[in-house]
Amino acid sequence: MSVSLNPAAVIYARHLIQAGKIKNDEGHWREHNPDAADENAFLAAHEMSEYANWHLGLDMSRGEDTKGRYKFPYGNFRLVHREGVKQSTKIPISTQPSTRRPGLSGVSSGAGGW
Repeated sequence: MSVSLNPAAVIYARHLIQAGKIKNDEGHWREHNPDAADENAFLAAHEMSEYANWHLGLDMSRGEDTKGRYKFPYGNFRLVHREGVKQSTKIPISTQPSTRRPGLSGVSSGAGGW
């Protein structure tokens, strides 16, 4: 499995952070990380492309319309969680030569002192 950066998710996460839709939940990501039931409920009401926006990684070996394609969630489908972003940036992601892995660090100054 080779996972690459999901640039659309990075853009979406930055938009949410700039809009103040963030939670500083240091050390509590396990409590907020969506489980399969949360994911299925979200998909029952939303398109797969919206689901994809909540995941920083893409497994291109999996089908575009499968949950397995989208890796490393960073929020709970409502808010960006600081710990979700931190956990995602610890996992190696292969990138294209023209794409660098931003880790969302460029938004830290406007995100409540992350």
